[in-house]
Amino acid sequence: MRQFLLICIICVAFGCNDNEPKDPILNIPEAPKSLSYSIITSYPHDTSSYTQGLIIYNGEMYEGTGNYGFSKLKKVDFKTGNTLKEISLDKKYFGEGVTILNDTIYQLTWREKKIFVYTLNDFKKVKEFDVDIEGWGLTNDGKNLIVSTGGSNINYYQPSDFKLIKSVTVLESGNPSFNLNELEYLNGFIYANQYQLPYILKIDPATGLVVAKADVSDIWNRIKAIDPDADVPNGIAYDSASNKMYITGKWWPELYEIQLSQ
Repeated sequence: MRQFLLICIICVAFGCNDNEPKDPILNIPEAPKSLSYSIITSYPHDTSSYTQGLIIYNGEMYEGTGNYGFSKLKKVDFKTGNTLKEISLDKKYFGEGVTILNDTIYQLTWREKKIFVYTLNDFKKVKEFDVDIEGWGLTNDGKNLIVSTGGSNINYYQPSDFKLIKSVTVLESGNPSFNLNELEYLNGFIYANQYQLPYILKIDPATGLVVAKADVSDIWNRIKAIDPDADVPNGIAYDSASNKMYITGKWWPELYEIQLSQ
């Protein structure tokens, strides 16, 4: 009886109502994990290339470059840095990201809102699209074209007519990301250079979350020591056949094969 009375007193004093609201659990966004990397080897890179897009397709490297009057589409021998084939864009166009899907090359332009489509073998332009965006980075997931526009969104387009399918906002630690630039699709994730910063972001395209990031400051500092005129990191290429990743930058004298932690 005394135990029963004691329990009643405690309930009255402190409350035993299970329906009372509980303190909310703070849902703190998880910060991206750190991606480590190591340099496997380095190769020469053309310092006249203001690199905007970098890809490997069937073992061959292709590069899109920018700047008015200097924008090109190039096929490159990455081991020597020599250009094997190239075409120049009209001086009124500032070239941006490039990708290859089903033996077809797609190249963005910056403020001109044009997308050029070429044949793979001879770089013959066979089509162009008008689109109401600034083009920055470009990749594909084997089905859709994926575009960055310098902000926090990545946009998905149909390759046949460049019709917008969807947009995904990229979030880092709960906040919209920014300056998303050159893109590379790899094993279900999108890797993106962050313009003017030394980061490569690993993005889950299903959620838009930045799940990991690599800081390539050491490589950037190495490049600036070699050539003070070199600009920011930009250019990510992955060779699925050899499982090798390559990175470079705008006006960089070197291209790097790196091993990136997953």
